[in-house]
Amino acid sequence: MKNKYYLTILPVAFLLMLSCKQNNVVDTGWDLNMYRAETTLDSLYKYYGCPDSYLLLETYPFDSVHKTTYQASEEQVGQSNQYSYLWPYSGTFSAVNALLEVTKDGKYKQLLDSKILKGLDEYFDIRHKPYAYASYINSAAQSDRFYDDNIWIGIDFTDTYLMTNNSEYLDKAKLIWEFILSGMDDKLGGGIYWVEQNKESKHACSNAPGTVLALKLFKATQDSSYFYEAEKLYIWTKEHLQDTTDYLIFDNINLNGKIDKTKYSYNSGQVMQAAVLLYQLTGNKSYLIDAQNIALSSYSFFFEDFKTANGEQFKILKKGDIWFTTVMLRGYIELYHADNNKTYIEAFEKNLNYAWEHMRDNNGLFNTDWTGIQKNDKKWLLTQAGMIEMYARISNLTNK
Repeated sequence: MKNKYYLTILPVAFLLMLSCKQNNVVDTGWDLNMYRAETTLDSLYKYYGCPDSYLLLETYPFDSVHKTTYQASEEQVGQSNQYSYLWPYSGTFSAVNALLEVTKDGKYKQLLDSKILKGLDEYFDIRHKPYAYASYINSAAQSDRFYDDNIWIGIDFTDTYLMTNNSEYLDKAKLIWEFILSGMDDKLGGGIYWVEQNKESKHACSNAPGTVLALKLFKATQDSSYFYEAEKLYIWTKEHLQDTTDYLIFDNINLNGKIDKTKYSYNSGQVMQAAVLLYQLTGNKSYLIDAQNIALSSYSFFFEDFKTANGEQFKILKKGDIWFTTVMLRGYIELYHADNNKTYIEAFEKNLNYAWEHMRDNNGLFNTDWTGIQKNDKKWLLTQAGMIEMYARISNLTNK
């Protein structure tokens, strides 16, 4: 993908800016972060793109027997795939949506329509009702359909609608919501399951973003049924999966009532975002307090003290799933718009500045260790999409 930020056409002054160390004030502006986002998007399509296809590879270097950790069945974990699963692919939708939101540049709308959404269509499963996106492409054997996978896509479609007012995007989001409703029942007092084919547990990664999707659909339609479902999901998630000692969110609860107490950044980040959205819609300050409590604990839990080789000290993000961190950033940004506390945004900005110098390889692809010490033999597609989204979103704030 060509763009105006290529080094071959950058003015000399900007080239000098780019050569400065990332802790310098000149390196925190909007232009530089957009350069980073666009450059990483170019690298993504260069190394993960498939000739004569809208689809993408899961890893670079390509590994057809790459073992996933996010499938519901052992059969799919070990399956040999030519293309990416749905979840990593959908990360490009989120990334380009963020670029469109920040820049308002029509080239990103064109990229969505002409490439990303055409690839996404290859995962759309109409063999079962309600229609939804399957975890792998339709030309392959039937694959599982995950509620959380579909929710992330529903959020993206709703965001695109809110940016463009094109009802086709909203129609897709509504269709996805019908699928999500089919994943709810009264067991455990409500909540959304994780996967359609194996309804044994209800996960934060379905219920927290499910709340966000319902609230965004309410904003898009003013249909109060979405708000009603959002409130129910928010209450259910807090009652069943929130750690009352630190406000962070556990991973899941099975139908026997056993809780997996693993804490992932995106789960807490989505409850944080949902709380702020509820505060914005209702004016009820208890929701804002909920979000602020989660934000403070997340800052303590998912960051740690770090000293660079030259003695600089700051709070660095702990090594983990990069896209989870991206989703947590969405929550922090939503909160910043509500309370104007820049502490967390500045921490992310510092991490993203450091990452540009220390986390990338010679191909411009990112590893997963924020310190830059540990390297990955294979680079995951979703990691690159997450970094694009973060650079785009942080540029929108550092430019103000």
